[in-house]
Amino acid sequence: MAEKTPVEQIVEQAVAQALESQLQQLREKLTHQVLEEVRPYLGTSAGSGAGDLLKAVSGIHAGSTQKEILRALLEGTSAYSGRAALFVVKAGSATGWQGRAFDAGNIKDFALDVSCSAPAKVLQDRTAVKASVSEMDPQFVSQFGAPVDNQILLLPLHLKDKVAAVVYADTGTDAGGKLDASALELLVAAASAWLEVASLRKQAAKEGASETAIGEKAGSPVSAAPAAASFSDPFAAHAPKHVQAAREEVEEPVAAAAVASAAPATMAAAAAPAPAPDAFAQMSVADADVHRKAQRFARLLMDEVKLYNQAKVAEGRKNKDLYDRLKEDIDKSRNTYTKRYGNTVAASADYLNQELIRSLAEDDVTLLGPNFHR
Repeated sequence: MAEKTPVEQIVEQAVAQALESQLQQLREKLTHQVLEEVRPYLGTSAGSGAGDLLKAVSGIHAGSTQKEILRALLEGTSAYSGRAALFVVKAGSATGWQGRAFDAGNIKDFALDVSCSAPAKVLQDRTAVKASVSEMDPQFVSQFGAPVDNQILLLPLHLKDKVAAVVYADTGTDAGGKLDASALELLVAAASAWLEVASLRKQAAKEGASETAIGEKAGSPVSAAPAAASFSDPFAAHAPKHVQAAREEVEEPVAAAAVASAAPATMAAAAAPAPAPDAFAQMSVADADVHRKAQRFARLLMDEVKLYNQAKVAEGRKNKDLYDRLKEDIDKSRNTYTKRYGNTVAASADYLNQELIRSLAEDDVTLLGPNFHR
């Protein structure tokens, strides 16, 4: 690998510094938001005070990789449950990843029967389910033992608008166990949001680093497809044990493509119609690269707006006043976009407005309201 040029080193350093300067602010903002949502429930049960919850949420936000975030989530559950485990959902299956306080057997690669009442309900309704142990997978209960109070809690971990994992919790098999549903819901919500942030940060880092590559591969435009695919389904790698070849655990639980979906995906690609003509085919390599980067950056900015304002987005679409509700965030994103691409060949295309209408307004400009002007 050739040594990096001074310009490359300067750009990489600047990107790293920019990301680090925003990280603490992101943590604080996210922690504040989730705590505000559950503040009415704090202190309703022993050990669930704001200080303990804040510590657990901060532990989740200290993670910088998917594996670290999920581990911190499971560690945080120990104060609010007797036992806990995380099952990754993929292709209609739920497969064990890790557990806490499970002594009898190993959670990893346990195939949870999602046709049973409680698992089926959490996947269908996409909300927390508290149920009797009789509604749980009987093989799971047989292998790991029933909780002392015969009650279980299943929590969906949402990612990219999907249930990407299910967190199981109960009081444990010994007397005096605990199960604080409100605190556990908060921790799962915090982990879900921080996984989204980690994904966006990774995309931003790639976007910044790729700026150094302009002109290095003349005639070979950089494609955004690999980066987009790797984040569209962050848990894609965790296939059920019976459909994946024996392989060692990678650094991230969601890092590699699932063996189970590789063949169908290849066949679908072969049968798919030819892709639409490249909108930038008539441009020079350098100009086309700038246009593609501007598009990706606009998409990233709008993803951030949606992530931090989910309630406002839903209400804005319903009442057709998205712009009024999100004006501050939209205007900040517009300024950021303009500073980066306002004086480039992509300026005339105005990809931010295109993405604003496509992503936030779902291709219906009337949802933005009368005060929105292109």
